Amino acid sequence: MSDFELVTDGLRFPEGPVAMDDGSIVLVEIAEGRITRVQPDGTKETVAEPGGGPNGAAIGPDGKLYVCNNGGFEYIESDGMLAPHGIANDYSGGRIERVDLETGAIETLYKSGDFDCVLRGPNDIVFDAHGGFWFTDHGKVNYETRCHDIVGIFYAKADGSHLEEVIFPSNNPNGVGLSPDGKTLYAAETYTCRLMSFNITEPGKVAPDAGPGGPGIPLYRPAGYKFFDSMAVDGDGNICIATIGECGISVVAPDGSLVEFVATDDIFTTNVCFGGPDMRTAWLTLSGTGRLVKMEWPRPGLRLEHNA
Repeated sequence: MSDFELVTDGLRFPEGPVAMDDGSIVLVEIAEGRITRVQPDGTKETVAEPGGGPNGAAIGPDGKLYVCNNGGFEYIESDGMLAPHGIANDYSGGRIERVDLETGAIETLYKSGDFDCVLRGPNDIVFDAHGGFWFTDHGKVNYETRCHDIVGIFYAKADGSHLEEVIFPSNNPNGVGLSPDGKTLYAAETYTCRLMSFNITEPGKVAPDAGPGGPGIPLYRPAGYKFFDSMAVDGDGNICIATIGECGISVVAPDGSLVEFVATDDIFTTNVCFGGPDMRTAWLTLSGTGRLVKMEWPRPGLRLEHNA
């Protein structure tokens, strides 16, 4: 395992970390329906409690936190490890929420049915330079009915004026990211463990025929017991994908070659984000054991659009 420093523990399936300029990390605790701020010394404070399943998060052009809410999971807990297991009994619907970090006020920006779009389990989010954002819908599994949602990848505007399912179908996409020049969209599929690449032609649009089977180009797929979760992109354009199972961070170059694999000790290694004065600090959510850790990264991360 790589050399990590524990920031805090006792979190309930943390994901969606956002590195703030004051050195704190804002993240979600999916199993508690809570958004939490973690200070550099590890102390925690509740920002908001939207309920459901707050998941991926990003700062928008107005300085507020935009949150993918998957509506909630059921969980299994055993030997100190927490794991999501199917759709919540009190599933509250997929949605995109906007949270005021100062007051904790929550508003629903988009819900299922808006603009004729079906939102089942919004998962991860990334803003572009045009006032919009891409997000994945990971869907839901209902074990009682033996049903697994067919889902897609969406583009929306931060002012609430536009929501569109741009890519459909997609194989339960999870992490989403943009290349440094904003011309390539990346999405990580969990169960196929594929990193997909899409050519962006204009804001919110991708080339429909970039690959032999449609708009997506399979870029990387590892062997072994691995499943992809969320991602971050570094300054060199490498895609750093949180990897479940054989746990760690898979670092993939834009040409699809594996740069390195950074191992961790939690089977549910779910997210990575970059920050710090030189963007060389990486924070990782080790969700099964409820920890936030950090480490020095060998390359600077890519500063996100509205985190400057």
